[in-house]
This record gives sequence, structure tokens and C-alpha cells, in this order.
Amino acid sequence: MKLKILLLEDDIELNDTVTSFLTHEGFEVTQSFDAHDAKEKIFESSFELWLFDVKVPFQNSTELLKELRQEGYNTPAIFITSLSGADDVACGFESGGDDYIRKPFALKELKMRIEAVIKRVYGSGQQNIKIDDIFSFDILEKVLYKDGERISLKPKENTLLALFLQHKNHILTKEMIFDTLYSYGEEPNEGSLRTFVKVLRQHLSKTRIETIKEVGYRFVC
Repeated sequence: MKLKILLLEDDIELNDTVTSFLTHEGFEVTQSFDAHDAKEKIFESSFELWLFDVKVPFQNSTELLKELRQEGYNTPAIFITSLSGADDVACGFESGGDDYIRKPFALKELKMRIEAVIKRVYGSGQQNIKIDDIFSFDILEKVLYKDGERISLKPKENTLLALFLQHKNHILTKEMIFDTLYSYGEEPNEGSLRTFVKVLRQHLSKTRIETIKEVGYRFVC
């Protein structure tokens, strides 16, 4: 399963160049060229990372990110900008950004920054998170391994496990889980969620995922 990235960049040529490169590197990239369109795509679908050019039509993306953070979105974000002043960098981080890359930049550097942010978000300096002595999870490919052997899970089960590992030992409400698992137009289903949790428990153990009655779940790690 590919890492899903939303790229907000109004320079069409640069947007196409970055999209082509990241797609070739194994990422799934959704293009956006203005703040209004980016916001709609975020409301309609779930992404593991946002790449935001700062100066885009309709709204500065630092303000856009600030709004998204206030609405409860915690998706990691990297700003792409030609601005270089210390105040500009500070503004990006204060709005909730996770990293900052200045134009012009090498595409390989962008890839390294993306991977570093994703690993940092999951609390690991490695692509593979060790859950215990038996299980590990590849945070970029979203694949669960048992003793080095790949376990076949459905896409939403892998996405749920990734979400749990991103927020391990913290309570996740059903609403937070639904926002991640279901895209715009899909109907959240509590029965399906219980099934996803049951499957993960069957592999990882029943005590690994706690049910918080009438609220949601907590992944104990």
C-alpha cells in the first residue's frame, strides 16, 4: 500500500515534476494548485503527508494549516517555499508544520525529508517499527510482518494499524478513526471497524488493543 501525499503547489511545472518524481519513487500523489481545492481534497480523502507551497492562490498555506490543526487534523506537513527569512521559517513551524524546504531544492532531498518526517511521526528512526519480538510494521509501505514474513491484511486494516502506531498508548475516538479510514462518500461503519479490530487482535493478541467503552480504542505498546 503506497504512502498517500497531497501536493499543494501552484507552479504547474514544479507540481508536475515533483509528482512525477515521487510517483516513480513509490508514493501516491494527489495534485492541488490552490488552497480551496486542497481543502476540499483533504475533506474528501485521507493522506499520510501534506506538501504545501506557502504562497498559493486564495489563502496562504500557513493559515490553511493553522485552520486544519484547529479542526483536529494531525497529518504531518512539509512547507515548500522560496521564502528564506527566520521569521518565515518560524511562522511555518508555529502554524503546525513539521519541516521546511526552500526552493530550489534537489528532489532527492525532498524524498529524504518526507521519509524523515514520516518516521518521526511514528516515533521511530527506522522504516520498520518493532511492535514486539515477533511483529514489526513497515510504516512507509504499511505492511505487517511476523518473524519477517508478510501478513496479508486488507487496506483499511493496515491503515488502522498505522493509525494506532502513530498514536500508541493514546485513546483514539471512533470519529478520529472514521476520518482516517473512510474517504468522502463512504459511509463509516461501526460493525466493519469492530471487524478490523478483531482481525488485528487475532494477529497481535487481544490485549494489544483496548476497547474504551462508548469512546474508541487504545493501542498498548
